[in-house]
Amino acid sequence: MNTIDFSAYKGLIFDMDGTLIDTMPAHMAAWQATADRFNFPFHQDWLHSLGGMPSFKILSEVNREHGLSLDPKIVSRFKMDTFAEMEEHGEIISCTNIVLESFLGNKKIAVGTGSQRDCALRLLAKAGILSKLDAVVTATDVERHKPFPDTFLLAAEQLCLGADECVVFEDTELGKQAAHAAGMDCVMVESGKLIFHPK
Repeated sequence: MNTIDFSAYKGLIFDMDGTLIDTMPAHMAAWQATADRFNFPFHQDWLHSLGGMPSFKILSEVNREHGLSLDPKIVSRFKMDTFAEMEEHGEIISCTNIVLESFLGNKKIAVGTGSQRDCALRLLAKAGILSKLDAVVTATDVERHKPFPDTFLLAAEQLCLGADECVVFEDTELGKQAAHAAGMDCVMVESGKLIFHPK
């Protein structure tokens, strides 16, 4: 078990993609197919760095980065459909799921994700995680997405907890920025280990 002391927190808020479930390879495959279909450059590291941002917002970044005028709604719908049709969306990530399991029934547990609600609920149910959660906040539920704090603040509110009573688990820089902007400590998943980043 890791050496981080979680006793000070009443609520645990987990990002989903790349934090609880290793969906990033499937997301990257879907982005590759989308880039091929709509003829824009596919840069895996750059796209990965935007993890936590909804697909339609990533498309706005693609347009800005490459001087394109793709329709974010049409292109992101293709990407999300491609992702949804994949058989394998990834294994659960053990270091975070061990923490979730160990505090089940003792602390309130939420997910705060940049995925759309229907996709997030489907993935969480398939991974056997959904039934263990007290709240789920998705890109569908907030106006301002990561790195803004809204996702995590709404999750804390749905858990009936203050920001200072919650800790966030993340795997991207955008997610960590969102956690710190919310006034919450952040635990990052780095190479299969949990690394503590206080606010």
